[in-house]
Amino acid sequence: MGFPVDFLWGGATAANQIEGAYLADGKGLSTADVVAAGSHGVPRELTYVVQEGKYYPSHEAIDFYHRYKEDIAMFAEMGFKCFRLSINWARIFPRGDEEEPNEAGLCFYDRVFDECLKYGIEPVVTISHYETPLHLATTYGGWTNRRMIEFYERYCLTLFTRYRDKVKYWMTFNEINVICYHPWHAGGFGSLEARDGQTEYQAAHHQFVASAKVVQLAKTINPCMKVGMMIAYSPVYAESCNPVEVQMAAEAMQRRHFYLDVQCRGKYSAFKLKEFERKGITIHMEEGDERILQEGIVDFIGFSYYASTVVTTRQNAESSSGNMIRGGVKNPYLEASEWGWQMDPIGLRIILNSLYDRYQLPLFVVENGLGATDSIESDGTIQDDYRINYIREHIREMKKAVELDGVEVMGYTSWGCIDLVSVGTGEMKKRYGFIYVDKDNEGNGSLQRIRKKSFDWYKQVIASNGELL
Repeated sequence: MGFPVDFLWGGATAANQIEGAYLADGKGLSTADVVAAGSHGVPRELTYVVQEGKYYPSHEAIDFYHRYKEDIAMFAEMGFKCFRLSINWARIFPRGDEEEPNEAGLCFYDRVFDECLKYGIEPVVTISHYETPLHLATTYGGWTNRRMIEFYERYCLTLFTRYRDKVKYWMTFNEINVICYHPWHAGGFGSLEARDGQTEYQAAHHQFVASAKVVQLAKTINPCMKVGMMIAYSPVYAESCNPVEVQMAAEAMQRRHFYLDVQCRGKYSAFKLKEFERKGITIHMEEGDERILQEGIVDFIGFSYYASTVVTTRQNAESSSGNMIRGGVKNPYLEASEWGWQMDPIGLRIILNSLYDRYQLPLFVVENGLGATDSIESDGTIQDDYRINYIREHIREMKKAVELDGVEVMGYTSWGCIDLVSVGTGEMKKRYGFIYVDKDNEGNGSLQRIRKKSFDWYKQVIASNGELL
């Protein structure tokens, strides 16, 4: 039984974390390009300019822009069926509001897609992944401004038309729910101190409308295109059987489902509308928005999964470190990664079932992996058994969801299949890849690529379609 024969095994990346060449061939500045290392992805004092003496990880990243042939050849050696990557909007429209695209930027992605297809690797493209043309942020206020829908549509029309015969799988926004936590990355506006709810949810509405419109647009250009959404997703557990905690966990999941409900069901949930009412949040909708949302339901659900969350009523309970989206308290039944993320493979099976039961749409695990510090041994090898163990256990639970539970899973792309810059901290030492990149946190290194032990292991997993783990 196992995974379907057309299961999409591969790896995932983001343009601002791998490409580099931040001003090459007519590219404009993006919001990622003004985030210096160590600012943890949330600019608190935005200057909107690149300052001398500061290190900006996105400017060189791992130089995929000049090394894509070498990297894609290594992905092919592992047997990738797909490669998830994103397009840097400012490479196509340097300011974001131009009428005509930058041809040099389009040609770059032509070359990348052609290289993938040469090896039989399907590109899985995220249209907007944590970067917006900086001009759109500074001049228009990013996604707080409804005009962004127009600019995004033009961008998508360009992409869909240009790559109509090269890219089948698209996702409109990376981790769309992150707009309420990291609005600068996800929406091109604000910072932590500026969050007020009203602004973030209005911006999210603009993204919902934009996404729904381009889902429909894609079908007019190539009906075979599949356009999905993408969300940061994890289960929330009650610490005990205390009904109060069970209710807390249920409400936390309903907040996660809000973004899914809009993009997969085409409407705002009653739960979220009541929450808005209590908080005094009013979403301005223009005539036709509700119809657009209903007609622009996505074809599949992509999601990232790294760890689960626990909620409690206990005062002063020890919190779980790691990702601020999840928060919560420590789970005594789980071990934590070096960065404090509690590893919960069974949680992946739980959410696969939860999502499929609720939406009956194909699911795509487009991010999952272990960030860790890797060491090069005296013989030049990198023995990352901890990464193998993490991914192995998650694949096992994903396989159970498919075999035992009947969940429709399209594919699995491990996050950071080649070491890349951390979006949260700008670090290189927090490595996820099967391929090591010689670069440190200060930007020093040869950028040499080295296969880790996990490289050959994942190659075996793909060759056996998940049977040999």
